[in-house]
Amino acid sequence: MLKIGDFSKLSYVSIKALRLYDQKGLLKPAQIDHASGYRYYAANQLARLNRILALKDLGFSLEQIKTLLAEQVSLENLQGMLRLKQDELHRQLKQEQARLVRVEARLQQIQQEGTMPTYDVVLKPIAPLRVASIRETLPDYFAVGRLYGELIEHLAQQGKAERPGMTVWHDEGYQESNVDSEATAILQGDEAVKGSNRIQIQTLPAYDQAASIVYQGSYLQMPAAYQFLIQWIEANQMEIIGPNREFYIEGGVEQDNESYITEIQFPVAKA
Repeated sequence: MLKIGDFSKLSYVSIKALRLYDQKGLLKPAQIDHASGYRYYAANQLARLNRILALKDLGFSLEQIKTLLAEQVSLENLQGMLRLKQDELHRQLKQEQARLVRVEARLQQIQQEGTMPTYDVVLKPIAPLRVASIRETLPDYFAVGRLYGELIEHLAQQGKAERPGMTVWHDEGYQESNVDSEATAILQGDEAVKGSNRIQIQTLPAYDQAASIVYQGSYLQMPAAYQFLIQWIEANQMEIIGPNREFYIEGGVEQDNESYITEIQFPVAKA
């Protein structure tokens, strides 16, 4: 029999870890001296300990390892758990590779500009969103304000208060004119709101992820924020997969109000 200290030296596993494996029911001492409390291990327990270490190295939790070590686990179940772990590791690897691309793009940007970027881009999921909306082809981007006037009046006629607005721009690129615009008023859950010939009640689609920045300033200067975000998407090897959105956190009808805050979102996927 080996004292826990000797077993620790032999196996290159700390005494703390051995006590934890005992506590979790993974590797019980072969014998405990009840008078002194000393733990003793048998040399043939090294094989079980090595299996614990090997499974831990594969990324399994101690609870999963306990299940895998149980005698009743069939070969099929073992293969199934290993395949699940394989899929999990592939997903993690893909996420970390994407993170590496973002880090490299940020470093390159800082090196080129010699300063911290103006904006911080966040990747976030977009949930389904129920809205009242008007879609119309407009002469320019600023004309969308007229559609919001219609939405506010329509909701007020139904006793509904004004609520946050969001524009969906359906064109693939910048338009000098004939802008495919959709002004939306965000509804709360399943609140009862009637549509009309002009106003549609609908649920906008969800996206797994969107590249998003928060812009503070005049609508007149917003193109620079768009340029930054699109360059970031390209630098991070992504592609735009849906119409972009402008969510007006704090906004209004003044085109040159520097206090306005707007979130710009582009649904994206790996290119």
